[in-house]
Amino acid sequence: MSPLDLLDVDSSLSAEERQIRAVVRQLVDEQVRPHVAGWYEEGRVPARELAREFGRLGLLGMHLTGYGCAGSSAVAYGLACLELEAGDSGVRSLVSVQGALAMYAIWRYGSTEQKQHWLPAMAAGETIGCFALTEPDHGSDPASMTTRARRDGDDWVLHGTKMWITNATIADVAVIWARTDEGVRGFAVPTSTPGVAVREIRRKMSLRASVTGEISLDDVRLPAAARLPDAVGLKAPLGCLTEARHGIVWGALGAARDCLETTLEYAGSRTQFGRPLAGFQLTQAKLADMAVEWSKGYLLALQLGRLADAHRLRPDQVSVGKLNNVREALAIARQCRTILGANGVSGEYPVLRHANNLESVLTYEGTSEIHQLVIGQRLTGLSAFA
Repeated sequence: MSPLDLLDVDSSLSAEERQIRAVVRQLVDEQVRPHVAGWYEEGRVPARELAREFGRLGLLGMHLTGYGCAGSSAVAYGLACLELEAGDSGVRSLVSVQGALAMYAIWRYGSTEQKQHWLPAMAAGETIGCFALTEPDHGSDPASMTTRARRDGDDWVLHGTKMWITNATIADVAVIWARTDEGVRGFAVPTSTPGVAVREIRRKMSLRASVTGEISLDDVRLPAAARLPDAVGLKAPLGCLTEARHGIVWGALGAARDCLETTLEYAGSRTQFGRPLAGFQLTQAKLADMAVEWSKGYLLALQLGRLADAHRLRPDQVSVGKLNNVREALAIARQCRTILGANGVSGEYPVLRHANNLESVLTYEGTSEIHQLVIGQRLTGLSAFA
């Protein structure tokens, strides 16, 4: 049993869930850990190669059913996200955006023809998707989006800009959300369509082992069959975000666990004033507090996963998980850095890389403030968004 599992939470996992976790952990140990520090430093990642490997193991859209998807439980998917983010948040983001945003949007809101056309290849990692909701001037306020889609005969014409889109520069299909005369609608847009231009966002200080881009839509003409027929209103993209946030609740724990495991090993072997750092009271107090918060986050994630598998998970409950687990994971990463001292800022150790990544995770798919307001509305019955 891991020393971090203070409450023996692992004992409540099924044999299948533990097996899936072990397979993903081995994949990360073999395919990610030996290379990720270099990817981060260079600001690149072999995303297509990783996607095919993830597809081979059934990790892409693994919690969806049919069309080549594995149909795994929500808890199994969460454990996979945890292990992936123990490698790097950017690697987990690749899987989350592919499966829980782009694939889920098509799976949940698309036509049978759209599902048959896109999902099998996406599940295999041969086709890459992205999810384009955020705009340069509209992040936390998607209701104010300015990207427009207008009818022109039987076609749709899209115009606008999307920003901070994971997988954008390698995507074969982009799920684009746009305002129409009938409200917000979703479209499955092949990125090879004339008028679609993608620019990679460089010089990031966070999520450097992840592909991020800007998508410009200059009067992009699409057939009627490109519209996701069941994606009606802003509720549709927000439903996709709820799906993806569940993976983040688990994933953030992976980054925190990797920081803690690294720090435990370091503190046990690093000698100061004649004894290991781990033998000092202040160090043990820090480790104890972090392990307690990690254990609480693990219990929270597992409860949300069980609710999801019982089809009882509410968006505000996911907000509780995202707010708590990402906030605490970032605090753990920062505290671990203090125990490693100057070595904590070195790329030889993963701690500051995780901390930098978690700064982005704290913001994307709902800032902490947004989730506080979601929870506040649940508690009071009053909306404070406007």
